[in-house]
Amino acid sequence: MRTGIVMTARPGVEQLAARAEELGFDSFWVYDTPMVHGDPFVSLALCAKATHRIRLGIGVTSPALRSAPAAAAAISSLNALAPGRVICGVGTGNTARRTLSMRPTTVAELESFTAALRDLTAGRESDYREGTRSSRVRFLHVGPYVNTEDAVEFVVAAFGLKAAAVAGRLGAGLISFGLHDPAAWTALGQARRAAARDEGAADKTRSYLMTSLYVLADGEDRYGDPVKDAVGHIALSALILAAENPAFRAALPPEEAAAVDRLLRSRGTTPTDPRLHQALYRNYLGRLSPEDRELIVPSLVDKFGLVGTRSEVIERIDVLEKSGVDELVIQPVVDPEAEMTRLARLLA
Repeated sequence: MRTGIVMTARPGVEQLAARAEELGFDSFWVYDTPMVHGDPFVSLALCAKATHRIRLGIGVTSPALRSAPAAAAAISSLNALAPGRVICGVGTGNTARRTLSMRPTTVAELESFTAALRDLTAGRESDYREGTRSSRVRFLHVGPYVNTEDAVEFVVAAFGLKAAAVAGRLGAGLISFGLHDPAAWTALGQARRAAARDEGAADKTRSYLMTSLYVLADGEDRYGDPVKDAVGHIALSALILAAENPAFRAALPPEEAAAVDRLLRSRGTTPTDPRLHQALYRNYLGRLSPEDRELIVPSLVDKFGLVGTRSEVIERIDVLEKSGVDELVIQPVVDPEAEMTRLARLLA
């Protein structure tokens, strides 16, 4: 199993990218959430100058955040700094849109945007539309400006089969967040491969799982504070989604639904509050606040963290690999450098 690291975008993150490269990780990613974190392309440009081998990933951008020409320029500029090392994840903008109190884009928009990025970053023409007006666009200057010679790796963010089929039709890989169900990964892979066959698209792609991980010491409490601190940021993101999405909340078991109610009370907000997004997304995907620990009920730890003894964690990783996950991308939040070192030893 390949391994990577994901962090929030900010100045200084390049030092962690350099350390991740030293430790032998395969990739280093930053999130693209404009109203929560820093700019991913600025952060990865710094990472590109601080590293030589490690692949650099956007996890993930969206058609709602930038036009295809603007996003292609950013990606191809990064590719000029780190030739052939760029991975671009593209999704409907679930988090990045909700931090603006807007809804994600459609799967159809995801497909057309990703297709445009694929073509533009390869130096080809693509359709560009604004309202009823359309045109054909391409980079007019390359050379010292952008790199369209070295391929960019594209991956589509997928929790469902429709997005997986988009990846297949475009010859792209898959990326998902906190999805630990091997059966789900098998289904996503099958949908992607079937769509690729129907389209005659290339099938040399990778699948990435972004998650959290904690190895228990002998006799350590599986649901203790150190575990919650290590994996709680991803579990909390599920509660935040449920606070905004009644259908998702209705599907939760009682203890998790009750945790959603406590989250809303602790943030002093309600589902109908027009400023709900500002209350919910403070410190999103940052280290869990001590007052939020009680929200991370045992079932959330089980669902959203790779937690167990060393042998248990390795067994779960092996099962995920057999179900189609090619690379495990971990977000360390307590002591990133120390956690990366331990993870490198675990998976050596």
